[in-house]
Amino acid sequence: MTQEESSNPIKNSLFEHINNTPEISDFISEKRFDLIIKDLLNNCKSVLLMGDEATSMLATGIMHYLLTVALIPSQRKIKYKGVDVDIVIPDIRTLEKDSKKALVLYIPTSADSKTIEDEILKLNDVQQETQNIWVISSVRNMLIKNRQFVMSGDDENLSKIIFEISKFISFSGTGKFRIMRIDV
Repeated sequence: MTQEESSNPIKNSLFEHINNTPEISDFISEKRFDLIIKDLLNNCKSVLLMGDEATSMLATGIMHYLLTVALIPSQRKIKYKGVDVDIVIPDIRTLEKDSKKALVLYIPTSADSKTIEDEILKLNDVQQETQNIWVISSVRNMLIKNRQFVMSGDDENLSKIIFEISKFISFSGTGKFRIMRIDV
C-alpha cells in the first residue's frame, strides 16, 4: 500500500466499515455482492455528497475490494499506451491479444460530460470495443454509448456490476482461472 492509499480518509472509512460489519462476510460467502454494494453505498452516503472526486475514490475502493473478494482477475491503476486505465479485466495481456475478451472500467473524477467524453475517446485508443468500456460515476443518464453504472445509495444499477462482470467473463471465455463461481 502506498503512502497515498494509506492516508486516504475515504478508503480508510470504507475499509473500517467493511471490517466492522460482520454481515459483509456473510454476504461474501453467499456471493451476494449486490447486498455488499447496497450496504456500502447506504453507509457512505456522506461521501456521495462530498463531490465527484470523493465519489470516484469511493467507487475505486469499492471496486478494488469487490474484485478481490469475488476473485475476479484484474489490473488496476495502470498506464497503457500512454493512457491511464482505472481497471482492466482480466489483464492488459488479454486486452492486447483480443480486446473482445477484455473489459475496461472507467471511474471519472469529474461529472463534466465533456471531460468524460474526452477520457472515453482516449480509452478507445486502448480498447477499440466501445461496448467493453464501462463507466462508473455519479452522473445519471450520460449521453454516451458506453454501459453506465451510477454511484448512488438509492440506485439499483451499481449493485449489479459484479454480476454483470461475471456474465461478461463467462461469455467472453476469460473466466477459466476464477476460483469463486458467481452464477450468471
